[in-house]
Amino acid sequence: MTRTDPIDHTALHVLPPLPYAEDALDPIVSAKTVGFHYGKHHQGYVDTLNKLITGTDLASLSLVKLITDTAGKTDKAAIFNSAAQVWNHTFYWRSLRPKGGGAPPAALQTLIETSFGTLDACKKELATAATTQFGSGWAWLVLDAGVLKVVRTGNAETPLTMGLKPLLNLDVWEHAYYLDYQNRRADYVNAVLDKLIDWGFAADNLG
Repeated sequence: MTRTDPIDHTALHVLPPLPYAEDALDPIVSAKTVGFHYGKHHQGYVDTLNKLITGTDLASLSLVKLITDTAGKTDKAAIFNSAAQVWNHTFYWRSLRPKGGGAPPAALQTLIETSFGTLDACKKELATAATTQFGSGWAWLVLDAGVLKVVRTGNAETPLTMGLKPLLNLDVWEHAYYLDYQNRRADYVNAVLDKLIDWGFAADNLG
């Protein structure tokens, strides 16, 4: 089980446990937001995926295999969307930690400086991607041929289908922040980057 495929298995899919208590991200992300986001939205994607694949030849596929095999296929769009959202959300919860932020581990810090110049420049690019994503979607820090890049994806899209290695992500679907920040997406993004982002998780995913 790798850090970039945290719930990859061959049984029907289950909602993985949060890596922390529902109130652990307060006050940046409230327990109420986590409760709805994790317990309703994330669970809903799991439930929908299982309904769609039960009794089909896709039922035995791992989550990542489901995503890559259904990407771009219009007749499998519902399966792709549900599978990718299960994976994206699990990755998002692990991209955050209580008392996060701060300085990245040394190896990641060096790569950040090589790729962006400074940590602040990296965070600024992540914030720009997150705040300028039109509608629902994600901002990602990825590894591409040894270089760090920031990319954004709409809706359920994921770097897994783009030949990129995800290191961490930011959820900018409205359900990720609206109860706490209403339409102030930038405030949510900057607070997460300063106080919750788990650079250690990103560093682990380099391997």
